[in-house]
Amino acid sequence: MRVGPLPMIEGLRGHVGHGESGLKPSLSESLRTETRELHTLAERSAFMGVLLRGRMERPPYCAMLRNLIAIYAVLEPALDRHASDPLLSPLSFSQLRREGPLQADLDTLHGTGWLDAYAMQPATVDYVARLRTLDAVQPELLAAHSYVRYLGDLSGGQMLRRIVRQSMALPPGRGTAFYEFGTSEETVQLKQAFREGLEKLQPDEATTRAIVAEARLAFELHMQLFEELASDVLVAF
Repeated sequence: MRVGPLPMIEGLRGHVGHGESGLKPSLSESLRTETRELHTLAERSAFMGVLLRGRMERPPYCAMLRNLIAIYAVLEPALDRHASDPLLSPLSFSQLRREGPLQADLDTLHGTGWLDAYAMQPATVDYVARLRTLDAVQPELLAAHSYVRYLGDLSGGQMLRRIVRQSMALPPGRGTAFYEFGTSEETVQLKQAFREGLEKLQPDEATTRAIVAEARLAFELHMQLFEELASDVLVAF
């Protein structure tokens, strides 16, 4: 799939928005309802299924992390550049930044040379190109990618941390920095702060539709990435 004019597991569910009271749906409610099906499909991909069952080997897992870091390496500087945008500033939390933790995990799990050891998949190339386009011409749509990535990291990522640690026999605090946001209480508080920030966003109807469409595209690119990782590096199981 080419793009025209990116642990997501549980975190995008369970949020009640204004749409359920008969009023115009909030952005957060629209995002939740309009991406639910794609979210479920992403969870049920073959690649994620192996990871969730605790059967993932290090090389394909590192390949996933390497592709995710390419996404965050473009998304996070773009979010910083547009931090004053009213449709992005309520979602701006320095504690969410994942590029550094991903680098630390790859250094632990693979060692030096991981950048050359694992290729960027075509879906990641498309994803990065899309983020760069938004950075240049439609930065408000970066809110969709912030929603898809960070809310998933704060929620389903916490389950993945336990699975990865156990399946790869990792010592505490090593190799799972991607999923760590402080104590359990701090993680819950950060997730709540992000949700509250999302509620503060009040885009017009056209922008709401555009953000929701962008979130759907993000899920589609994630699914394509998982398919490519499964076909290219995942051994039969």
